[in-house]
Amino acid sequence: MAEPKRVVLQSGKVRYRTVVDAGTDENGKRIQLTITRDTKTEAKAERDRILHQRSAGTFIAPSKITLGEWLDKWLEYKRRDVEETTIRTYRLALVHVIDRLGHVRLQELTEEQLQDFVDEVVATGRRRGGEPGTRLAVSTVEGILTRIKEALGRAVVRKLIAVNPAQYVRVSLVDKKTDKRERTRAEPWTVAEVQTFVRGIAEDRLFAPLLLSLMGLRPAEVCGQRWTDIDLENGLLSITVTRTMVGNHLVLEKDTKTASGERSLPLPRAPWEALRRFRAQQAAEKLAAGEGYTDSGYVLVDELGMPMNTRQLREHAYELMESLALRRVRLYDARHAVLKALALAGVPDVILAAWAGHTNAAFTKRKYVSIEAEDMRAAAEALDAFHGGGQKALM
Repeated sequence: MAEPKRVVLQSGKVRYRTVVDAGTDENGKRIQLTITRDTKTEAKAERDRILHQRSAGTFIAPSKITLGEWLDKWLEYKRRDVEETTIRTYRLALVHVIDRLGHVRLQELTEEQLQDFVDEVVATGRRRGGEPGTRLAVSTVEGILTRIKEALGRAVVRKLIAVNPAQYVRVSLVDKKTDKRERTRAEPWTVAEVQTFVRGIAEDRLFAPLLLSLMGLRPAEVCGQRWTDIDLENGLLSITVTRTMVGNHLVLEKDTKTASGERSLPLPRAPWEALRRFRAQQAAEKLAAGEGYTDSGYVLVDELGMPMNTRQLREHAYELMESLALRRVRLYDARHAVLKALALAGVPDVILAAWAGHTNAAFTKRKYVSIEAEDMRAAAEALDAFHGGGQKALM
């Protein structure tokens, strides 16, 4: 191996320079590093260190790529694994990161910078277009942090950085407690509110699709239902396709989010009968419209057979809630009420998860089944008996 060359600078200072082959970059381009040191021994030592690390597979070649540039590359990489709607969600989650830290070179990014970012975005961050003074929820910030950790973990695998600087970054316990204490969370409907809604919409044209939401289907699953997916003879419903929206304007038809999301459910009596009536009503509408009718095959359609999207379904439901003087809740939150009702009715966890389209029963209960004080009334009554007679003990 060639000895380092002696170089005389304009100032007259003598230095020693050598070139080392450091492999290839992420694009396959050959990397050659020029090493310049004050002595020949120092130049050789640095060259040997690089060659040793390269041989051991631990060498990190210098790179000027910024965090923002790397996040763009990572999002392109993730397109192999997730739906376009998920990519859009990831990109929105990383907006705050790119705004504040996107200019920082990836190899100069520190844990302190990331921790300061998290603390700052918890204190001051808000959704784009959100009301001034409304801060991001801690759960949202933790979602952002999860994406950062995953992206930087991939950078470690690609040998762009040696370690993941986000590995030990956390939202502080104080911030979590403050968020829990101050943030108002919309509660799903109670059983009484669900029953009021069901009675109040019994004559509505979309009664049947709305009942599907009230048996635990996601709005995108309701919109994706086709008549070929429903067995009205045996009362079975299959979920294989969803129709969701990107940016609240573009309809995207796709497979279910996960393999467990593709499932068949037995129809409860009320949705079953409502679907029978809705099928007959659509046949009459088709006959009345003649050539003006579009036979799309979807269950959720307007009077001319055109498929309705999740935004239209949501807005129609909100109008009904207002007319019935009910609290406005998201249709997606109806899943919470449904799954909670099933859990309190004693439905086994494995069935609960399968009904929801999840693979993990613990996740289903943690995410969707929140127990309120009134839900524990039976426990209080059991203690009345344990204490010796309930009302008698109060006399």
